[in-house]
Amino acid sequence: MKRSWLFSTILVLGTACSAASAGEATLILTNGKIWTGTPAQPQAQAVALDGTSILAVGDDAAIKKLAGPGSQVIDLKGRRVLPGFNDAHVHFLDGGGSLIGVPLGDANSPAEFADRIAKFAKSLPKGAWLRNGNWDHQRWTPARLPDHRLIDAASGDHPALLWRLDGHMALANALALKLAGIDRNTKDVPGGEIERDKDGNPTGILKDAATALVEKVMPPLSPEEQDLAMEAAMKEAASHGVTSVQNMADTSEDRLQPDVFREFEKMERAGKLTVRIYEALPLRDWKTLSDAGVAAPFGGPHLRLGNLKAFADGALGSGTAWMMAPFSDNPSKSGLASPDLLDPEHFYDSMKGADRAGLQLTIHAIGDRAIKTILDLYARLQKENGPADRRARIEHVQHLDPADYPRFAQLGVIASMQPYHAIDDGRWAVTSLGPERIKSSYAWKSLLDAGATLAFGSDWPVAPLDPVMGIYAAATRRTLDGKTPNGWVPEQKITVVQAVQAYTAGSAFAEHQEAVKGTIAPGKLADLVVLSDDIFAIAPEAIEKTRVDMTIFDGKVIYQRL
Repeated sequence: MKRSWLFSTILVLGTACSAASAGEATLILTNGKIWTGTPAQPQAQAVALDGTSILAVGDDAAIKKLAGPGSQVIDLKGRRVLPGFNDAHVHFLDGGGSLIGVPLGDANSPAEFADRIAKFAKSLPKGAWLRNGNWDHQRWTPARLPDHRLIDAASGDHPALLWRLDGHMALANALALKLAGIDRNTKDVPGGEIERDKDGNPTGILKDAATALVEKVMPPLSPEEQDLAMEAAMKEAASHGVTSVQNMADTSEDRLQPDVFREFEKMERAGKLTVRIYEALPLRDWKTLSDAGVAAPFGGPHLRLGNLKAFADGALGSGTAWMMAPFSDNPSKSGLASPDLLDPEHFYDSMKGADRAGLQLTIHAIGDRAIKTILDLYARLQKENGPADRRARIEHVQHLDPADYPRFAQLGVIASMQPYHAIDDGRWAVTSLGPERIKSSYAWKSLLDAGATLAFGSDWPVAPLDPVMGIYAAATRRTLDGKTPNGWVPEQKITVVQAVQAYTAGSAFAEHQEAVKGTIAPGKLADLVVLSDDIFAIAPEAIEKTRVDMTIFDGKVIYQRL
């Protein structure tokens, strides 16, 4: 077993430490509206930073006394300050890759889709792969899945594997299918599906585990491309006030994740990280981490690991969310269990071993059957392994059985959710689920009312890396098509304060970091965001126009809006 990447990681993370206190305020923010997130002192006017940590929070007069000859003082002019946003679910390097790849996310027709591919292909070296994309056929009229014939001419001599925005379905062109050996005789793989036309020929659409057939012949990003993607990702995070991210393995067989983590290490060693990263490796790696003595969360202030990602199903938009009843628009199907669940006992044994080793479990589950199945496994785990501060998580939690609302609190399972998905999927989800099942979709309020802990994120690049839009989505539930001005399933709206808590304190708790981040208090990490508008005072509908004016990371201003 190759472990060089892991042991180099342990050496770097185990020796990382925060900067020593300089003894005086290095940066002071005055004349602001500081939302601390702490019940003892919920509001303040000013905050003083001492290098990489918060020195004091209070009124202007008290905080100004902490200024020294070298202190920088910024007048906020009444603007709102929040703790730095913590995105609980991203695919960070993929997100950066999407910024340097072919942009298909807002292609509004098949013609525009093909045209963008043709133009981007001309910028690539001969034979280079077309990748990323993040397309959404639900934007098209009619909302019909593309096939390889749409892009074969446009892509030319470039193999293509272009992902749908949910990350559970991709379109391969004819050249990529040929390189992967996929033809009419290729059988579906467990946990995946090869879409076929009426004659049985592959259309190029590959769902979930079937995408691996092409991925195995697709070369990884070059080191230069990885650096460009990482730099683009950090710049994007800073522009949205995101100072922490929790990076997720892309699949249960994510063989590229060590390369992704090496890129994070490279940036950390060089002192270039402008975002704190908590890494979630595939669950299959649990024994490697356990044998090395790693428990969650292991590392320093900028880069840590100990989280393990697994999958229960796919996604609603790809027709692979695992549901208890068939889809309303496709009665012959009810989604797919993931490859992880094809052998439930083996999967549970991995969960149990990882949990005993002190590693954190984070499991993707979107459909009601998938969510119920994982809650059942967590209940079994709690019974057999006993009480522990395990912070078990379910990612997405999109379409629930209402009977499962109270089980999150009862089992101490964190609901890690992405509110932007609701205002996106809400345009079409009723077609797949029908009017009754959507009432328990993205059920943030019901989960909070039942005592659950929410941690909010984006799932970037599936959705924009923009917590302000996530807060807007959670508080308004207005779909992107403008057809639900009062909100889609409006009874599940939550308050702006609740949404901000889920993006700060909730996400910090989800990564075992509530002692050092998630609120603005002395001793906490000096990560802050300054907004253009006071989102607690304006109408929730107006939050959509709010911008990040300034991002402070490790006590330094890393972004200022022009």
